[in-house]
Amino acid sequence: MAKHLALSFSLCLLVLFQGCLAIRQQCQSSQQNVCMLNQIQAREPDNRIETEAGRIESWDYNQDDFQCAGVAVQRFTIERNGLHLPSYTNTPRLVYVVQGRGHLGLVFPGCPETFEESEQSIEEQQQQQGHRQRHGRRQGKFGEQEQQEFEQLDRHQRVRVIKQGDVIAVPAGVTTWTHNDGDQSLVYVTLLDISNNHNQLDQNPRRFYLAGNPQDEFNFNQQQGQSQQRRPGQQGRSMKHQQQGNNNNNIFSGFEARLLADALNIDQQTVQQLQGQSDNRPQIIRVEGRFDFVEPPESKSEERQLQGHNGFEEVFCHMKIKQNIGNPSMADVFSPQAGRISTLNSFSLPILRFLRLSAERGFLYNNAIHSPHWNLNAHEIIYVIRGSARVQVVNDSGETILDDQVRQGQLFIVPQNHAVLQKAMSDGYEYIAFKTDDNAMVNTLAGRTSVLRALPDVVLANAYQMDREQARNVKYNRQETLALSSSRSSQSQRY
Repeated sequence: MAKHLALSFSLCLLVLFQGCLAIRQQCQSSQQNVCMLNQIQAREPDNRIETEAGRIESWDYNQDDFQCAGVAVQRFTIERNGLHLPSYTNTPRLVYVVQGRGHLGLVFPGCPETFEESEQSIEEQQQQQGHRQRHGRRQGKFGEQEQQEFEQLDRHQRVRVIKQGDVIAVPAGVTTWTHNDGDQSLVYVTLLDISNNHNQLDQNPRRFYLAGNPQDEFNFNQQQGQSQQRRPGQQGRSMKHQQQGNNNNNIFSGFEARLLADALNIDQQTVQQLQGQSDNRPQIIRVEGRFDFVEPPESKSEERQLQGHNGFEEVFCHMKIKQNIGNPSMADVFSPQAGRISTLNSFSLPILRFLRLSAERGFLYNNAIHSPHWNLNAHEIIYVIRGSARVQVVNDSGETILDDQVRQGQLFIVPQNHAVLQKAMSDGYEYIAFKTDDNAMVNTLAGRTSVLRALPDVVLANAYQMDREQARNVKYNRQETLALSSSRSSQSQRY
């Protein structure tokens, strides 16, 4: 009997092992083929959420090209005096500010509150309160509770000024909020690197809000009314959205009120406000009245000189998280005839080594060409800031999988090692490219640093069945590097 049981158990284990092995091989096969693309396209956002003071637009990350790159992309528009409520994501983020200026707050866990309200500001509040009393708005002396409130200094982590051209690096799970204090809408594009190893959940982008009554920013199936096959983990989430009227609520709403009140040592009414029980406002709200927080005078240097901190704080808490690459003086490549290109990697912004991401900002004059190239070690996600361009992308079979004119507000993806050529149209071409490696490298097909320039004449002549003079023309007719001026032979061509 024991032998039969052992044999049965062994057979069950064998069947289970074979089943798991088959599933694993199927998953690996699916992952290996996810970048076997025969067509990609420039895309507009697929989902749009209108809010009280702006909008949130998202691209459908279920599309094959997004699946290949392992990313999701969003575009945020915050109107004047708008506040994007505090939230965090399960992925590292790279943000580019397309337009406007504002303030960005990042809350790094375990880091001290280095910005503190001064006693002088407390005295000013007391003077203002006394002024209101003298005008009969309130009678009597300050109460004990009121005095304690004045004695509580506002302390918080650093708030950063952001403006057009800034690239901001945000680690996974780090809470951020954004306020527009400028005179125009604040617009920024955000890349979420889903396939990054810092994301331990699944291949779905998720944003966790700490306030408000947010809508699902990535629920494309329900928004579009399509019956597309859901990826693992989406079925249960969609059912939840349907039951809640497509509202997620914030993370405080999931806790039992009494437990939360005990944890925070606050009253039940305050708990209800944290949970947003009577708050129907979505992700971007309009700020009422003054919006004040502690920050240094603008005349002081933006980057503070920090001394006397321990090793953890030096490495993490005060890490530089942004760099402006929109400024022409920051260009790494410049041609008076073609334009300029700026790159941002882990050498110029060390936090990117931790996130494994980088960026490139291009500004091409009319009819200028970004040298045809491929990325050696990264996928490239390109968002068109302004203007338009003719773009072609070629895969490993020599097939053109993208041949289109891209325009402002569109986005397209160039998978790793796929060759891409971009030529600006008559209105010029500006773009921001996010790359999925902290030191993304390119190999060009034209120009002074191209692979063709590095090959011997005899190799070119035999490889392409041309004479030596033709081979030398191929090698030396372009003296530029990345930004190429339009040649005479192509100026007469029409697209």
